[in-house]
Parts: sequence; C-alpha cells; structure tokens
Amino acid sequence: MRIALAQIVASTEPDANLDLVREHVARAKDAGAELVVFPEATMASFTTRSAAVAQPVDGEWARGVRDAAREHGIAVVVGMFTPGADGKARNTLLVVDAVGELVATYDKIHLFDAWGFQESRHMEAGDTPVVVEVGGVRFGLATCYDVRFPELFKHLANAGAEVILVPTSWANGPRKAEQFRALCVARALDSTCFILAAGQADPAIVGMEVKKGSPTGIGHSVAVSPLGEVLAEGGEAPELVVVDVDASTIEESRGRLPVLATSRFGIAVP
Repeated sequence: MRIALAQIVASTEPDANLDLVREHVARAKDAGAELVVFPEATMASFTTRSAAVAQPVDGEWARGVRDAAREHGIAVVVGMFTPGADGKARNTLLVVDAVGELVATYDKIHLFDAWGFQESRHMEAGDTPVVVEVGGVRFGLATCYDVRFPELFKHLANAGAEVILVPTSWANGPRKAEQFRALCVARALDSTCFILAAGQADPAIVGMEVKKGSPTGIGHSVAVSPLGEVLAEGGEAPELVVVDVDASTIEESRGRLPVLATSRFGIAVP
C-alpha cells in the first residue's frame, strides 16, 4: 500500500485547515497513495483553545474530511478535537475509508504533561487502544506523546496491527527531532510493525511565531520498517512524504525478530 504523510502547518482556523486537508488529499491521490495521514491537531493548532473549536465526529468539519475522501477515492486519517467532559476536549484521530465512511476514531491515551506543558489541563484522556482495517491492512493508532509508551505499541501489535500510525505535533526544543526519530525506530522494533508518523511541520519555517517548548511541530515525519530501518523522513518544512508499505513482510520480520512471541512480560519476579 502506498501511504502519504501530509506534513502541514495547521493554523488556528478550522476552516482554513480543512482547505489544507482537501488540498493534500488531492495531492496524495495524484501521488498514487491509497491512504493519507495528517498530523495531530490538524483541525486547529495547539495555540488554539481546543474546547472552543471541538466538534463531534459527525459535525461539519469531519463531514468535510469525509467528502474529500469520497471525492478522491482515498482513505484519510486526521487529527481533530472532539467535545469531552467538564469543558475539556478530546484529542481525536478520525479514520475515514476511500468511500468517505467513518470507520474508526481514537482518543489519545497519554496526554502530553511534560517539558513544562500540561495537555491534561484542557484535554480529556482516552482509554481504549484501537486497531482498524483499511484497504486490507490492519492499522494501530497512536498520537504523539503515546510514542513514548512501548506497552501501547506492543498491545496494538498483539491485537493484530501491522502498521501503526502516529499523527504528531511534536514540541520543539534541543534534540527533539533526534528523540522523535529514535522513539519511532524503537517502537518499530518493540512491536515489529511499520511505524508511520505524520508530524506538523515547523511553523517558524512559514513565518509563524513559535513559543519555546510548545507542541506546534518540528516536521521530520518518518516511516520505519518492522526491523527499524528508516524508509523515508521529511525535513522541517511542509511536504508530502510518500512511502510504499508491504504488510505481507510482517510475518518474515517477526520470524527474524520474534520479540512478541518470546516476550516474558508479566512473569513473576521474586
């Protein structure tokens, strides 16, 4: 399956960002992709009050995504905000198939309460891992800070995932790109899955003001094989990263590196 990672810079305006989605859905289809993956917070950047722009998955913004998928005949995964409890939002991934049907949603489990940022102040955490089949491939879903938790990725692999998608809006800072790449490679090796991480591009590249430490993107979208090989990687600027993924190689990879089959996690330790 050919998959496109749409490394964009989201603004604070959901309508403008929906136009970006439409544009990149068309570009991905022209590139021969069957699936296009957008970053976390594509609906609106993290400089926005998320609860103020949140919409349900059957709302106008999500319908616009579904219409774009249907028009171009390509599946779409995109980050948005949906209403949560107590005035908070949920950090949600929307999964739409190539005929525009909503096939899954995932609410980010591990909120970014680190490096001086506290996502949990305005976001409600999810509690359910998700694996979904699209185009004959089984995809696990994770979002940004989730990538620091190997147990989630092992769970997704054991639940049948062949490819794990990681939409991201990574925080800037010293060596953060290096950390991001290392984490994606590590999670590929932990799970023996393909890891495809679609990140927000660096807003400073397009002249937007960036607050130090804010999770507004650094680029470096990356695709990693089940054996830890970096197959493709973006730079800091907006771009479309396209990669071909052969899920039929998963069994061979797991035969060579049987970490799932030989894991003794959970064994009683004296």
